[in-house]
Amino acid sequence: MSTPRLDRFLSSVNDIDASDLHLIAGVPPAFRVNGEIILADEDALTEQDILEMANHLLNEQQKAKFEQDWELCISLLHSIAGRVRVTFYRRDGHAEMSLRFCGDRIATREELGLPSQIDELARRPNGLVLITGPTGAGKTTTLNYLVDVINNERRCKIVTIEDPIEFVHQNKRAIVVQQEVLTDVRSFNRALIHVLRQDPDVIVVGEIRDHEAILTALTAAETGHLVLATMHSPNTAHALERIVGVFEGNMQRQIVLQLANALQGIISQDLLPAADRSRRVLAYELLIANGAVRNLIRDGQLHQMENTIQTSRKEGMVLMDNCLYDLYCKCLITYDTAMSRARNPDRIRRRES
Repeated sequence: MSTPRLDRFLSSVNDIDASDLHLIAGVPPAFRVNGEIILADEDALTEQDILEMANHLLNEQQKAKFEQDWELCISLLHSIAGRVRVTFYRRDGHAEMSLRFCGDRIATREELGLPSQIDELARRPNGLVLITGPTGAGKTTTLNYLVDVINNERRCKIVTIEDPIEFVHQNKRAIVVQQEVLTDVRSFNRALIHVLRQDPDVIVVGEIRDHEAILTALTAAETGHLVLATMHSPNTAHALERIVGVFEGNMQRQIVLQLANALQGIISQDLLPAADRSRRVLAYELLIANGAVRNLIRDGQLHQMENTIQTSRKEGMVLMDNCLYDLYCKCLITYDTAMSRARNPDRIRRRES
């Protein structure tokens, strides 16, 4: 349920192809289009305006949760905008919100700009596949693409744990059971433990955040399940360091061995402004767990992972800087964008000279 004013804002989304809408007191509604914030030609919103819209979106249980935690993330199906992820937060003691529009279809791999090797990771029978990157880098979109690949190809059971659900998958060849935190399950960690009793073949975790979730995900990956998960991390090596770093002592050694055995691959991604500013372009780093990668993990030589990716291009691995250079050569992004996002700008300068 929403107000006529919010309906009007949401009806503008499809017209301007916005990915997000920000409702902030003191400024007009703000749309994110191709990565940039654009203010609507509207009067500035007041605290009362936003409170009225929030009250119409939330049920009594959600209102109580927001009052208690001062933050809340839900998903809803809107008659105009489709499925929307709404994040409520407080500023100066008053509610404000950010809305992310999830779309109603899974884009193709070509449309997303993903490498062909990503499909092979989805076809692995077991192990851990990670999707990493900053907020807004399209991690959930890639995750849902992988789920759709499996759903189209395998007769299996897929169980997802999401906070919140952003795209609803219909059963195709697979059975897809989607569970939402605070709607169907109380927490990621409790749901992860319980999901192993639901006879899944594939487990999808919206985000692994702490040592308990990491441990459970690795255990599931080692015991015959394919685990797909996202993580906030700027690159593949940092993702591995973060997993290992949350454990100490003997436990850390156990996690290192589990990770070396279970890991299938990591794609680290970011969305960059296109050269013509008409859209955003996916840049990525792809790590595929071959023998060399597993040995580096076991030996704690994660700082050498970049060199291994560089020397394993024939196996389909892609270094972020090489991806940036290729996007620049194809005129998809500008030279300045490539240099600003490069891990080692000299690598691009040398290839350009």
